Amino acid sequence: MAENRASTNEETYGEGVPCWVDAQLPDVEAGKRFYGELFGWTFQEAYGSAVWALLDGDRVAALAPKTDGRMPTVWTVSFATPDAEALARRITAAGGTLITDPYPVGGLGTAALAADPEGAVFGLWQPGTHRGFGRRRAPDTFVWAELYTRDTSAANAFYGDLFHDALFGSGAAPDFGRADVTEVFPAEMPPHFVAHFRVTDLDDALGTVQRLGGRVQAPPFGTSYGRVAVVTDNQGASFALLQR
Repeated sequence: MAENRASTNEETYGEGVPCWVDAQLPDVEAGKRFYGELFGWTFQEAYGSAVWALLDGDRVAALAPKTDGRMPTVWTVSFATPDAEALARRITAAGGTLITDPYPVGGLGTAALAADPEGAVFGLWQPGTHRGFGRRRAPDTFVWAELYTRDTSAANAFYGDLFHDALFGSGAAPDFGRADVTEVFPAEMPPHFVAHFRVTDLDDALGTVQRLGGRVQAPPFGTSYGRVAVVTDNQGASFALLQR
């Protein structure tokens, strides 16, 4: 496992703050070409067969190969926690489920994968040497996580209790919203998180996505947090582009 230097701009993230995103892909090299051209990312060996995505030397995401072809091709949003074991217990007590129990990722930190009561999947990250994003909210980096759910009231209750300080505490500036799945997706779409990356020109970025073999899943629409389009990359992983 490569223990590369952390970004000098890495923040310390409070519990419940989206602190990392990673894509599980059939072909990491193809992912590097796609996202390298779309966002200007460069790449560096990370853990196992994964790679860090860097923007001007700051860690902004990771791309990892799927270990099982039956696994989804997907972007996963992870939330920070100082204690993954304790948070995992709170998740199950609140009606969520653990997909993977907390496990160490070398000295980088401790990871886990969970699902809320409706089945939307998200990650947990307890930092070691890797605290999370070296840069966020800037162009070509993560800026927002939207949960598309069939029951926004239940989602607000679940996450509001789980991540109360991050969402409602003094000085909170959450990068996490909830919306009804039918506002953007067909009714049969299961509840899920969509990672949003900021762009300076949404229409230009959509043209680049299509030129690189991706597709537009939901054309541009207005939200309270910016102008958004949902797309898939050339391997089928969904994400959103946000201009604000």
